[in-house]
Formats: sequence, C-alpha cells, structure tokens
Amino acid sequence: MAQHNSYFDGKVQSVGFARNGRKQTVGVIEPGEFHFGTDAAERMTVVCGELVIRIDGQSEWKHYPAGTAFEVPAKGGFDIKAAVATAYWCEFL
Repeated sequence: MAQHNSYFDGKVQSVGFARNGRKQTVGVIEPGEFHFGTDAAERMTVVCGELVIRIDGQSEWKHYPAGTAFEVPAKGGFDIKAAVATAYWCEFL
C-alpha cells in the first residue's frame, strides 16, 4: 500500500511503496534548501530537474542533473538544494 509523506511545510512530497520487498519512494522537491537524515542507506536518482547535494561530513557540494544518482550512507544525512521543482526516485538499500 502506498503512503504519502509531506516534509518542510509541503515543499517536499513523496509517495512510499515497496517493490520486490524493497522500500522505495518517488517525489518532488520544490525550490529551496533542506536537510535530510537517513536511517537506512539510500540511492536517489534525479528523474527531472537538478539537485545539489552535500553529504554530512563532506565540504563539497555536487550537482546531479536528471538521469544521475547518488548514494547516502545509513545513519547519516545530507543537505539538498533545488533551484527548480525536481522529481526523484529513492531506493532504500
């Protein structure tokens, strides 16, 4: 069963679901800057738009345009910037 999630006053929306026993989400990030914590390791693929990411403990911001992906370790977090509304797909590893 799908589950809707809303974060940061509705600026980040996602729908969670399971496929082949693995938890995943798809969603949209409105323009802004946000910080997310992670319980499990994740792989985020940018579907359309672009994200700028900084993993906790790293000083460098990295750009991820549509069609690219990045991974975040478990029990960590990351800062994310979106200049335009950006769609993503998140797989929990």
